[in-house]
Order: sequence, then C-alpha cells, then structure tokens
Amino acid sequence: MNGKMNGNMSNLQCYGEAAGLAEMVQYADGSIVSKTLLDKPAGTLTLFAFDAGQNLSEHTAPYDAVIQVVDGRAVVTIDGKDHDVHTGQMIIMPANIPHAVKAKERFKMLLTMIRSKV
Repeated sequence: MNGKMNGNMSNLQCYGEAAGLAEMVQYADGSIVSKTLLDKPAGTLTLFAFDAGQNLSEHTAPYDAVIQVVDGRAVVTIDGKDHDVHTGQMIIMPANIPHAVKAKERFKMLLTMIRSKV
C-alpha cells in the first residue's frame, strides 16, 4: 500500500438511522483512512477515503467484494485490466482474482466484502 493507513476501525452503530456516507470518513493528506461500518461473519462494510495518488497495491482476497464510489475518481485494476470508476458507480471484484485500487483524485469508496460461500 502506498502511504499510511489511518485505522479508525471502531464499529459505527447506525442501525435504523439514515447516514451520509461521504461525511462518515474524512480525507487525510498523503493517507488512506478507513472506517469499518459493519463487521459480521457474512461480510463487512468498510468506508475508505484516499488522498489523490494513494493506492492499495495488487492483492487477492478469498471472497467477492463490491466497490461503490462515494466521491471522486479512481482506477480499479482487476486481473490486469484497468477500470475507471467515479462517483455513483460500482464494480465487483471476484474472489481470488488479483485487484488493486489507485485514486486519480481524492476518492471515497464503500467496500462490501461478502465472506459467505455458496
């Protein structure tokens, strides 16, 4: 990972309450900030804020994951193919396929990791 990860990993309890995703995590210069919103055996919801140019280097995960772009623009690379994504878009990263994320500008995303297997 490029830069430092600021881990605000406390579970955020917003059951039954409307919440604005973009306001739930703040940008930090030269960093990636993350906030776990939900952590259950079936999966997790994690909100990220990337400063421009920050990235998660290529890796694999044993589960499917969905990126929903909350703000900004990024390049999501899946199995060597680049996908430009921006506010309002989503992309699914299949399990066990190499993927990476790089912020083209300041960028916020909601990552949903689906842990259960069929």
